[in-house]
Amino acid sequence: MADLTKVKAIAFDLDGTLIDSVPDLAAATQATLAELGLARCSEAQVRNWVGNGARMLMKRALQNANSLANASTESTLTESVSANEVTEAELDEAMPVFMVHYQQHLQKHSLLYDGVVETLTALKASGYPLAIVTNKPYHFTLPLLKAFEIETLFGLVLGGDSLAKMKPDPMPLNHILNEWQLEPEQLLMVGDSKNDIFAAKAAGVSSIGLTYGYNYGEDIGLSGPTAVCEQFNQILALLSSVKTNG
Repeated sequence: MADLTKVKAIAFDLDGTLIDSVPDLAAATQATLAELGLARCSEAQVRNWVGNGARMLMKRALQNANSLANASTESTLTESVSANEVTEAELDEAMPVFMVHYQQHLQKHSLLYDGVVETLTALKASGYPLAIVTNKPYHFTLPLLKAFEIETLFGLVLGGDSLAKMKPDPMPLNHILNEWQLEPEQLLMVGDSKNDIFAAKAAGVSSIGLTYGYNYGEDIGLSGPTAVCEQFNQILALLSSVKTNG
């Protein structure tokens, strides 16, 4: 694995890394389920469902709703599992509803994590080109960055639908390597989820795992990032340290 002394550019995840977007995602998910006449979910559940894109979030929400609906019926375990499954047709029906509700809740309750603006500004001032690599659909990503007035800090923004594949596939990171003419050891991926770390490993780039975000209740360190930070501003100190000592 590459070491941080060679890093020349940095890619950041969005949800759970720069922005705590779960309150708005939860509100949109709850509104979608209500419109579809299904059992609602909690914000805590949504916090464990995010990270694989909007479609997977809605699939998990529908599975949960099916599970609750079937919980009171008598069935074998096999029948229960089958009844909880969500078809592509059901997802296709739910997604436009979710998209409408999330557009309405995009930045009502979401917040930047502490130290994000100051750290990103300092990193850019230090000469690091910055990119966003998120599994959130692109048409939600850019408005959210603009809402928090940080879009100008990033030279490249990739949403979950910008390319044919998204994290944990390495395609988005490989795209950055090609676009910016970088060697793998020159790119750093910063994120809060194992999807970020697995994508980085697959692309051969270094990674920093953040402990405060959304990682399905798992310790980010178990995914084996190059380094772990508990607060966002520690990234700057870590890179400054390796640059000084490198």
